[in-house]
Amino acid sequence: MSSVIDSKTQTTNSNLSEQAIPAKSEFHSQMIAWRHWLHQHPELSFEELLTSDYIASVLEKHNIKMHRGLATTGIVASIQGSRKGGSIGLRADMDALPILEMNEFAHKSLHDGKMHACGHDGHSTMLLGAAVYLKQHNDFAGTVHFIFQPAEEGGHGGEKMVQEGLFDMFPCDSVYGMHNWPGLAVGKFAVHDKAVMAAEETINITVSGKGGHAAMPDQVIDPVLSGAHVITALQSIVSRNVAPTQSAVISISMVKAGSIANVIPNTIQLTGTLRYFEPEVGVMVKQRMHSVVENICSAMGTTGSLYFSEGYPATINTPKYAQLCADSAAKVVGSENVLRDMSPSMGAEDFSFILNANQGAYIWIGNGEVPAGQPEGGCMLHNTQYDFNDEISAAGASYWIQLVKDILV
Repeated sequence: MSSVIDSKTQTTNSNLSEQAIPAKSEFHSQMIAWRHWLHQHPELSFEELLTSDYIASVLEKHNIKMHRGLATTGIVASIQGSRKGGSIGLRADMDALPILEMNEFAHKSLHDGKMHACGHDGHSTMLLGAAVYLKQHNDFAGTVHFIFQPAEEGGHGGEKMVQEGLFDMFPCDSVYGMHNWPGLAVGKFAVHDKAVMAAEETINITVSGKGGHAAMPDQVIDPVLSGAHVITALQSIVSRNVAPTQSAVISISMVKAGSIANVIPNTIQLTGTLRYFEPEVGVMVKQRMHSVVENICSAMGTTGSLYFSEGYPATINTPKYAQLCADSAAKVVGSENVLRDMSPSMGAEDFSFILNANQGAYIWIGNGEVPAGQPEGGCMLHNTQYDFNDEISAAGASYWIQLVKDILV
């Protein structure tokens, strides 16, 4: 089988001397074509049927062994090295978001109301590119499992793959993930020693009172007023209970009450999100939230209930594996372009379930700086005009390849 590298387009940048797939090469162009097809055909969590079929068709074309069906649409492709050795897992997510795309380029979504607004099309493309390359250049010792995961966007797809036996069927000594990061310049990676992404839980509060005529407030027990005081008091918890050296976020983002201007309703529902890194911080904050809801409602004559819908745990790297990632990324883009001091994000990521089941690390690849007032080419994640930056896919796939060769020696 011929090499996927176009020797006429090798990069001349010394920092990229070990980039296995050069930018603007013939193979990079093929990767962009894959990515554009995936972007045009976005599918929601556990509905990634076309996506899974398309990825499988590329793997089949290159004679790459795979297993399908974990977590409904998941794929695990496996490549053996030329020598015996250990095994690692590399993971990319596949699902899209229920967002109406506002872009007008040729590869925009063909499915109204569905959009790859988080770059999972690019993540799958980079992992697919690495798999195709390593099938042709398997000069490593051991086995690589390429994990194409469904349902990252709130569907707990990573958790389900683990529950269905991911690491029993495909044992891995360590496992790795990567996400594009708008705001981080093209050609840069960010690697965290420990915390990368926050734990996430959904806040559900119901305040109940006694409704009635809005012109006769003395004859009602107003849950709306009580709920407003709850919202305000919740914001004091982080500032007055969480140490400044630690982090947590309480955001009430949805308020539902009433249906007409002159009627005070019986109830008000408050919904929001809680984010934190350390489990003990989460426990303390939730205890304080229960106290706030209970005591404020009691003082105002209403009753309040609070429960949390479990989301994702925090994504925490193992330091020694994070260092391996940083070292491999440095060989691709130069050590000066691997940031080790970026703050973690309060966003959540279900790769956390995979890291809870195995050791490893999760890193960010720069998707490009966000220009002021110009969403094109640099929108933040989950924006209606976001698009994965095709310029970075060669470096991302090359990073995966370098990581394999550095670990499986």
